[in-house]
Amino acid sequence: MKISDAIFGVLLMLIGAVVLVVVQGFPKIPGQQVGPAMFPGLIAAGLCICGAILTLRGWRERAVEPWVRLGPWARMPRHVLALLAVVVGVVFYMLAGQALGFLVCASLVLLACMLALGVRPGLAVLVAVVASLVIHFAFYKLLRVPLPWGVLQPIAW
Repeated sequence: MKISDAIFGVLLMLIGAVVLVVVQGFPKIPGQQVGPAMFPGLIAAGLCICGAILTLRGWRERAVEPWVRLGPWARMPRHVLALLAVVVGVVFYMLAGQALGFLVCASLVLLACMLALGVRPGLAVLVAVVASLVIHFAFYKLLRVPLPWGVLQPIAW
C-alpha cells in the first residue's frame, strides 16, 4: 500500500499546528527565557517544516502516482477482515474498556483478531485469555498502570 507523501505531509502540518496552538497556553517561568513550551514548540515547528516538504514532494509526484495505491493484500478478503478486526477492536476497547474492563475487552479483541487471521477457535480462546492475563499482570502489577476492572471489579486483586 502506498499513500502519497502529500497526505502525510498535510497530516504532519496539522499535528504541528495543533501542538503550536496548545503550547501557547503553557505557563511562563518568571526569570527564565526558556519555558516549558520551548521544546514542544521546536518539535512542532519541525513537524510543520517536514510536513511542508513532504506535501510539496507529494504534490510534484501526483501526476505520476495516485494519491493512494492499495497493495495486493487488499484484494484478499481474509486480510481485509483482519484489518477490520484490528480497527473495530481498538474502537471497541475505547468505547467499552471502562464498563467491561481490560481483561474482558482484551480477551475479546484478541480472540476476534486471531479468528480473523485463521487461528483454530480452541487455540484462539486459550491464547486470548492467557495473553490478556499476562499483559494485565505486567501492566497492572509490575508497571502499576491502573487498568480498568469493569465487570470484574468484585474480584479485583
